[in-house]
Amino acid sequence: MPSQKEISISAIADSVGGRATKNPEILITGVSQPETAKPGDIVFISKKKFLPRLEGCEASAVLVDCEYDIEIPQIVTPNPSLAFAQLVNEFHPLKKPKPGVSPKAEIGENVQIGKDVSISAFAYIGDHTVVEDGAVVMSNVSVGEYCRIGSDSVLHPNVTLYPETEIGAHVTLHAGVVIGADGFGYTLDKTGRHYKINQIGKVVIEDHVEIGANTCVDRAGLGMTVIKQGTKIDNLVQIAHNCEIGENSILVAQSGLAGSCTLGRYTVIAGQSGLVDHITLGDHVTVAAKTGVAKSFPAGSTISGFPATDASVWRKYVAIFPKLPDLIRKIRNLESRLNNVENNKNPE
Repeated sequence: MPSQKEISISAIADSVGGRATKNPEILITGVSQPETAKPGDIVFISKKKFLPRLEGCEASAVLVDCEYDIEIPQIVTPNPSLAFAQLVNEFHPLKKPKPGVSPKAEIGENVQIGKDVSISAFAYIGDHTVVEDGAVVMSNVSVGEYCRIGSDSVLHPNVTLYPETEIGAHVTLHAGVVIGADGFGYTLDKTGRHYKINQIGKVVIEDHVEIGANTCVDRAGLGMTVIKQGTKIDNLVQIAHNCEIGENSILVAQSGLAGSCTLGRYTVIAGQSGLVDHITLGDHVTVAAKTGVAKSFPAGSTISGFPATDASVWRKYVAIFPKLPDLIRKIRNLESRLNNVENNKNPE
């Protein structure tokens, strides 16, 4: 949808703590990428190597980290990508549904609903649940008994909260998210069958967390599964029972955590990585894509491979792998020649 705003280059420069190189009076009416920009749009490049993207670009301004020899008016700012993100939010703010409870929603007994709450048609809110001010519950959301949804949180269609789930303020749960399903807890009985251990804990999601579509966070067997504030979780991620995810962490699509894992603050788990149960990653640990983590690692580690090891070591392994067939042939050749030498020795 087109933006209705008009902001001058100079005003944008002031708002992002930058400096306009020329034509500060030009009005910006939208944001775009360099390849499709039109007059009135602003774009950004984060590094010098992306300058070729501006060839033939029709944008009226570009956000850059330093001044370049180009025709397009520039706004020089230390973090162009952050400045661009702020402008995207300025020109295209997220729209919230109008407050009100649809008559087609089903509201249980003793439910507390705050001010300016929006609950859409076919949503279900279980008994004794609290929905705080400004929260949004969209169509076909199912919220169990004794849950709490914090202020200004948004639950997109088909989200499911099992009973006793706690959601903080300014949390976004995208379509299909399931919070509080049973953890995968079984033990063997005397006949060798899997005997289910009832999962009687809960899930607590703190403020400013965002969870992508079709991600699952399991309730604790005992105690709590906790996602701490500021963490962002991608689509199709599995977080098992009793895990604790530290503040401002990132979990990328198709990654998975087995039960009772503990992640420190600012942890990054890249796509399709997996962690075995009962391990701890310290603060600022980065796990590269497709890594299999089978043991704990201290703060500041960057790990990759399977089994996971220091990324610098794994890169050496990867460099050697293609050479292994030739190395094996050479070793076998050397063994054969050595055997011939040994066999031809004079016994005397």
